[in-house]
Amino acid sequence: MEEEKRGLEYASAFSKDLVSPGRLKIFFGYAAGVGKTYAMLEAAHQAQKEGIDVVVGYVEPHARPDTLALLNGLEVLPGKEIDYRGIKLKELDLDQALQRKPQLILVDELAHQNVQGCRHTKRYQDVEELLQAGINVYTTVNVQHLESLNDLVSSITGIAVNERIPDHVFDRANQVELVDLEPDELVKRLQAGKVYRQRQAEQALQNFFTPENLAALREIAMRRTADQLNHTALQEGKGKSAKAGEHILICLSSAPSNAKVIRTAARMAEAFHSGFTALFVQTPETKELSGENLKRLRSNLRLAEELGAQIATVYGADPAGQIAEYARVSGVTKIVMGRMNHKQNFLTGKKSLADRLIELTELDIYIIPDHQPLYKKRMGRIRMSSPRFSWKDTGIMLLSLAVSTVVGLGFFYAGFSESNMIPVYILGVLLTAVWTGSHFYGTIASMLSVAAFNFFFTVPRFTFQAYDPSYPVTFLIMLCSSMIASSLASRVKAQARLAAEKSYYTELLLESSQKLQKGHTEWDCLRIAAEQLNRMFDRPVLYTLNKAGGPLNFRIEPEDETAVLAGLNSEDLGVAKWVQKNNKHAGATTNTLPDAKWLFLSVRGMQSVMGIVGIPIVGYSVPDAFEKNLMIAILSECGLSQERIRLQEERNRAELQAQTRIAE
Repeated sequence: MEEEKRGLEYASAFSKDLVSPGRLKIFFGYAAGVGKTYAMLEAAHQAQKEGIDVVVGYVEPHARPDTLALLNGLEVLPGKEIDYRGIKLKELDLDQALQRKPQLILVDELAHQNVQGCRHTKRYQDVEELLQAGINVYTTVNVQHLESLNDLVSSITGIAVNERIPDHVFDRANQVELVDLEPDELVKRLQAGKVYRQRQAEQALQNFFTPENLAALREIAMRRTADQLNHTALQEGKGKSAKAGEHILICLSSAPSNAKVIRTAARMAEAFHSGFTALFVQTPETKELSGENLKRLRSNLRLAEELGAQIATVYGADPAGQIAEYARVSGVTKIVMGRMNHKQNFLTGKKSLADRLIELTELDIYIIPDHQPLYKKRMGRIRMSSPRFSWKDTGIMLLSLAVSTVVGLGFFYAGFSESNMIPVYILGVLLTAVWTGSHFYGTIASMLSVAAFNFFFTVPRFTFQAYDPSYPVTFLIMLCSSMIASSLASRVKAQARLAAEKSYYTELLLESSQKLQKGHTEWDCLRIAAEQLNRMFDRPVLYTLNKAGGPLNFRIEPEDETAVLAGLNSEDLGVAKWVQKNNKHAGATTNTLPDAKWLFLSVRGMQSVMGIVGIPIVGYSVPDAFEKNLMIAILSECGLSQERIRLQEERNRAELQAQTRIAE
């Protein structure tokens, strides 16, 4: 019953009428206490006098009498109470706001993080849904909450801000009103207790609210407001890009400094009005990332997406070569990267990634300094930290060693010199590295080969002693040669595996495109896309056609997974209906209804939702960045094919009606 109730709650707000998006006005400030909420409430009263239906959705309950007094005369929606760890917390009641559907709603604190149990994890997503429903929104936000400015503000104030909004939310505002106040006046307000209580105000004045900090934040807020106005003018065609053709590239990684690189590149892209691409180079090492490194990589990927970057993935064992080639074919003009995040090996003289890119390209390369502590990048550990024991691989290693020894003994009794037996063992190590599943076995085979050569062929034989003083050098060279051969064989094998994966995914995309072009109906297109996703992820896939917001009649691929289809509950259907209404992705791994068991994706045409696809996440592996991009590419192709079929059907109907009129 509880799931049913929640599912109905999710679906209750979903009107099937197509409406134009609402308008967003942001009251923007450089710090708390400058008067954003006060200005927003004053503007609401003015709108109400003009006959506009105004409702207060949520206003932060600050202990400010002047601000709270402005709530008088305005309709205030009761907040949604959520029990979180034994504490009753109030949040914006999104469903009630959508059901009330005023002309204008006030939602304070745009960057607020919703408590667990809300539909969205962030309040700005609530605002986006209100705008999608055609409701105009007034909201407030401070400059330190903009994602791209997070590092800059943190470097000025020394305080990290956790609640942030993507810049595209700020830039899509139809109007930004800068609520300004002299820093000296703000300090006086703090000292008078008009912003925080006395003790909290004293701490704020010593830390965040210093005159230097406030002056710097005020300047940043003014510049960002000007940038937003310029962005709006460009969107409306009133301005021209000063840097047409610029294209900025950053590389995604698991480095702690990568987030700062992404934010810096996003600010540059905004300043140059340029394209912005985040490239992930999939290497044998990154394929094995886990734990904190994998968590950071996924976090950086989400950050790049939020800041408007186009995500791209390439395969290869040489990151510099892959980046340079991608930059060449994609028209990249600038590369932004962080400092080297690991200690260089001065013995090998290996060049840094930046140095190699300078050699391989003629592009502008920007190195972003960072104060993160250096950490040692243990490349070998990625492959060898957890070698899996396998009787099969152990048998292959021992058999290869035995065959090498037998061949060596044959050479020995045939009168060949010792130098003829060393390549035999190196060949055995090479075959071990190729035929086994881990670099670990090649390394062990190298050591055992040196020991076997010493035992069987050096004087005195059948002991591990060696009388000739040159033998230790021979053993060392043999060991190094064997380990290098094993390492090279493992790398070649890893590259072959990556090439095979790339070839498979490319083949899957081409095959999907060819099959979708042959689809005769929209259901055919959805079924083909579901088949391809089923092959890719090895899990059942739901799909349904969207007809003018009508009911969702899900089918499943493969067709014999009827039990999975029957197990869909009202909560799952509520997530799917939300996707149908809002033309966005929702469910597991997203910030909208993240507790769901399914990930629902909209199959998008040029103007509307053509269908809905559902992929189970609970009990299965989470798709990585490249797999997600491939999934979206297949669904985008499917949406275009559906739109082509729908347009052809409409054209045929129009021709039939015209012929009917002529016949009459």
